[in-house]
Amino acid sequence: MSVLVAVLQFAAGTVILASGLPVLVSVGPGGLAPEDPLRLLPFAVLCCTELLRTRAPGIGLSIALVLAGTELLYDVAVPTLLVVMDLLFAAVLYGKRDTSRRVVWSAGTLVLVLVVLSIISAHDFREVVVRVVQVCTIPLIPVWWGVNVRQHRDAAVSERARADQLARIADLDRDAAVREERARMARDLHDVIAGHLSAIAIQSEAALSMVDGDTAAMRRVLRSVRENSVQSLTEMRAMIHLLRSAESGMEHTAPARLRDIAQLLESARAAGLSVSASADLDDPLPVAVDLSAYRIVQEALTNVVKHAPGAQASVTVGRRDAVLVVEVVNDRTASTVDGGAGRGLLNMRERAEAVGGVLEAGPHQRQWRVRAELPAGEV
Repeated sequence: MSVLVAVLQFAAGTVILASGLPVLVSVGPGGLAPEDPLRLLPFAVLCCTELLRTRAPGIGLSIALVLAGTELLYDVAVPTLLVVMDLLFAAVLYGKRDTSRRVVWSAGTLVLVLVVLSIISAHDFREVVVRVVQVCTIPLIPVWWGVNVRQHRDAAVSERARADQLARIADLDRDAAVREERARMARDLHDVIAGHLSAIAIQSEAALSMVDGDTAAMRRVLRSVRENSVQSLTEMRAMIHLLRSAESGMEHTAPARLRDIAQLLESARAAGLSVSASADLDDPLPVAVDLSAYRIVQEALTNVVKHAPGAQASVTVGRRDAVLVVEVVNDRTASTVDGGAGRGLLNMRERAEAVGGVLEAGPHQRQWRVRAELPAGEV
């Protein structure tokens, strides 16, 4: 690009000089005509400084000013002024910030000095106006233009950088959402496997230990085993279908709700627990809170079945103002799960915290209690 500018500047300047038009800015004693061949050599060297307009604009401008200064001995040609003006523009636009600032201040100072000298040397107001216009247009127009173009360019660069940052933040948010969704699915898988399959194993062991003559009890246990198996397969199939689907945001099955808590109670009773329940669910709940409460009850009953078989348990679900309170209590404090470090308790706490609630699990009045308080004010 710089080579093309240099060539065009030299070609246009040569045409102007060869035309013999009186297009000189007379500042010296004169001596060379516009078409004089002696002007071509210094003008060619001056045009070569255009090669530095983008790579080293400050150096190019300095060399051009020195070469233009030599023409003060025999008048300054308009093509020379055009080259100097272009290099002023390039120095402001392409130069480093310090270089651009120095060029702007230098041009402003030069214009101020020239204006003062014009006022002092002029004889009337009209002559002052003409001289001010002459001296101001040469340095001010390219500098003003360069400053404006540079400001727009810097603004475009800033906007582009901001857009890149926003795109990066969007990528990070998307990755975080994917990780969060995977963690949620991992919790769901744990609840399905630990809940249904643990119940199946315990109920199968109970069926094997029954006497041959208790046919009714055997049927009840086997029916519960079948229901847990079907429910487990249904939830696993829905989750696998969700993972394989391109529209991962769509729910393919209705999520579990507290209104289905009777299935959990029947499964626990079939495993040998004596379970009582008290639920006050007249008002609808937010879907996330409803699912979290269901999973907490499921995990708590599973822990009781695994660690306190044959115990008596009670499930209480109710509202207190804008808080949903879920309690699962059994009468054996020995049902602790590794001192509270089991994965099931961790999943329950994560589910409660995910919806803005809290969960406590531990001994309480010679019993083992799991208590969750979940926000349920907004439906």
